[in-house]
Amino acid sequence: MIPWFVIPPLHLGPLALQPFGILAAAGIYLTSRLLVRKAVQRGLDPQPLEKAASWALLGGLIGGHLVHLLFYHPEELREGGLLQLFKVWDGLSSTGGVLGGLIAILAFFRTRHLRFLQFGDVFALAVAPGWMVARLGCFSVHDHPGVLTNFPLAVAFPGGARHDLGLYDAIALACISIILFALDRRHALRDRLLPLLALLYGSSRFLLDFLRATDVSYADARYFGLTPAQYASLALIAWGLFSLGRRRPAGDLVNAGDSLQVSEQTRDVV
Repeated sequence: MIPWFVIPPLHLGPLALQPFGILAAAGIYLTSRLLVRKAVQRGLDPQPLEKAASWALLGGLIGGHLVHLLFYHPEELREGGLLQLFKVWDGLSSTGGVLGGLIAILAFFRTRHLRFLQFGDVFALAVAPGWMVARLGCFSVHDHPGVLTNFPLAVAFPGGARHDLGLYDAIALACISIILFALDRRHALRDRLLPLLALLYGSSRFLLDFLRATDVSYADARYFGLTPAQYASLALIAWGLFSLGRRRPAGDLVNAGDSLQVSEQTRDVV
């Protein structure tokens, strides 16, 4: 069992950096660096990804706050009034953050007349490990307590050992990252790693959310017995299954084969 711990903030002069903020920033930085690196490896122009990062960050903050406020804890909106909508720093949902970031990126690509799915594998390979690091930030502050348990990976919360969903989510994303990078190294499921990420993460998140605590003072809202993240997970699973099962056009298969051949020839030369 993991002992209860509290990580003190890092003081830099008048600033006090919380562990959640540090790890969340580290996850965003890792994602941005991997986006550029993987785009270059695949012969794609990384410049749009560098510019899209700021859009994704802004969209993620807005989306994360709105989902937290409107779906997870609407009581805060009732108590704080409409002004609470503009306090984007006060309450964030990771599900809403991903949704808001995705909408912002799609809007950015549309304004630049670029195909988002052309960069799908790049996003999958960058988002999964970056998200894993950010989820460790959730674990560092224990803001996703689960039900009481004697499970070996439980955290000794005050009042009894509980599942810590931040830790479990980070472990799931670490495993998914390993799978994605292994497939990428073998050139398997080329151009389909993003729907695979949606399927794998959606499935793990849907199941893990059944472990979330309902007997704590700040419990997540449920709608017909499911959390908002579980409904989002079902959408991810559906899109992942649809995209993986869809037959690819012959032109895409030829292009994928040509890309693989060029990659093999380049590796032989090197």
